[in-house]
Amino acid sequence: MSDDEQKIKSILEEFISKNALRDGIDTARIQENWSSIMGENISAYTKEVSLQKDVLVVKLSSSVLRQELSYGKEKIVEMINKFLGEDKIQDIRLI
Repeated sequence: MSDDEQKIKSILEEFISKNALRDGIDTARIQENWSSIMGENISAYTKEVSLQKDVLVVKLSSSVLRQELSYGKEKIVEMINKFLGEDKIQDIRLI
């Protein structure tokens, strides 16, 4: 990466941080990749995925799936954090 590219990247990161855009960008990244992260079967029953501070909120259309996923919340948090490349998600709320 050249010096100019590094400067631009630094400026963009600072702009994103100062303007509180990170949550929105992370939400969009998770939504776009939800199927590949969680699989097609779970994705088919997912109505909405959003990020509220450090909590991932997932709306599901199946109460059975919601119950099943509640047992693996820590694993889901781990998978999403690995995808984001940082320990951003602290909890997951399945509704």
